[in-house]
Amino acid sequence: MLGKTYLCLAAAAASTVSGFSLPDWGQLAVDKGLALAGLNSIAVLNSLGNLKGSCNLSNLKFRQEWRTLSPNQRKNFIAAVKCVQAKPSLLPPGAAPGSKSLFDDFVYVHMNQTIFIHLTGNFLTWHRYYIHAYEKKLQECGYNGNLPYWEWGYDVDSPRDSPVFDGSDTSLGSDGAAVPHAGLQLIFPGSTTAMSFPPGTGGGCVTKGPFKDMKLHLGPVTLPIYGSPNTTGQPDPYADNPRCLKRDLNPYFASKWSSFRNSTDLILKKTNIGDFMGEMNGDPRRSTNPVGVHGGGHFTIGGDPGGDPFISPNDPAFYLHHAQVDRLYWIWQMLDFPNRQGVWGTTFFFDLLPSPNTTVEDPMDISPLAGVVKIKDVMNTVGGSPLCYVYI
Repeated sequence: MLGKTYLCLAAAAASTVSGFSLPDWGQLAVDKGLALAGLNSIAVLNSLGNLKGSCNLSNLKFRQEWRTLSPNQRKNFIAAVKCVQAKPSLLPPGAAPGSKSLFDDFVYVHMNQTIFIHLTGNFLTWHRYYIHAYEKKLQECGYNGNLPYWEWGYDVDSPRDSPVFDGSDTSLGSDGAAVPHAGLQLIFPGSTTAMSFPPGTGGGCVTKGPFKDMKLHLGPVTLPIYGSPNTTGQPDPYADNPRCLKRDLNPYFASKWSSFRNSTDLILKKTNIGDFMGEMNGDPRRSTNPVGVHGGGHFTIGGDPGGDPFISPNDPAFYLHHAQVDRLYWIWQMLDFPNRQGVWGTTFFFDLLPSPNTTVEDPMDISPLAGVVKIKDVMNTVGGSPLCYVYI
C-alpha cells in the first residue's frame, strides 16, 4: 500500500525529467536530504517509463528505508536473516570449511571474487545482483517485504543512535563494546602513504540486539590493524575461525563521506559512469576523493568484518548499506536513463593486472546463490527478469 501511495505522490510532485532539467535545490535542501528525496521521486516516476518485460505496476517491488518499516516488519526481516544463517551451506563438501551456513555462502562468494568486483567495471551491477539474490533468500525464509536500505545521511552525527544500530530488538544490533583503541591508518589504491583517521566509538563485540551472539566463521583476509597501516588475516581465510561480530561505528567517516550532501553531489555532478563510479569509490583515476560514499559507509560500520573488504558481508548491515549504494546508482541512472546504460573499467581490481575492458555482455556468476546473468540483464531495475523494483 505504501508503495502504491508513493507512486501517486511522486507523479503529483514531478513530471518525467532528464538529468538536464532538474530543479534548482538550495543548499539547505541538499544538506537536509530534501534534494535527495526529490531526486528519488523523479527516479520513481522515470522508472515507470522504463518498465520492461515481465515488470509491470502489478508486480513492481518497493524497497524502503529501514526506519520506515514498522517494528513488526523489522522483526520479520531479522527473523529471516537468522533463518538464512541457520540454513545449511550450498557449497560442495570441503570447498570452504568455514562456510557453515547459507549466510556464510554469501560471504564466501564475495570474498572469492573481491578482486574481480571492486574498482572494476562490474562493481555496481555485480553488487546489485548479489543483494537481489540475498533478498530472494530472505523471502524464501518467510520475509514478506523487500530488501530495506540504510540512508546514511540521517545518522552521520551519531551512527550508534541510528535505528539500524541502537541495539533494540528492532535493530541489527548495537555498536561494538567501547574498547580504547587508535584510529585506522589506511593506504588507498594508487598511494603508498597511509592516511590517519579518528577511532570509532566501539571496537569490541556487539553487545546488544538480535545479533549480539552471532558468530563469524570465514576470514579475516585483510582486516586493518588499529594504529597501523598494516592488516591482518588468517593463513587460510576459508577455514573455520569462530569469533564474535565486532563493530566500530564511526561518525567521522559518516559525516565526512556519507552525508546527504555527499550523495546528492555524487548524483548531480557526475554525468558519466566513469566519473560516477570513481567518485563513489574514491578511485584516484577519476576522483581526488580518497574514500567516497561507498567506503564511507563501510568504515562507518567498521570492526570485524566491516573493515575487511573481502568479508564485509559477514555483517548483516552490509546488505542495507549496499542497498543504499544501489539506490544512488538507480537514481543516477533514472535521471538520464538512455545515456546511463554503460560500464567503465576493466575486469581486475584497479587494473593492477592489465585485463580486458568490462562490457555489458560480460557474465556475472554468483553460484550457488543464483544463476549466471549478463551485466546488461541487471542494468535496469525495472527491466523484468530478474529485476523489478524501485526505491521509496
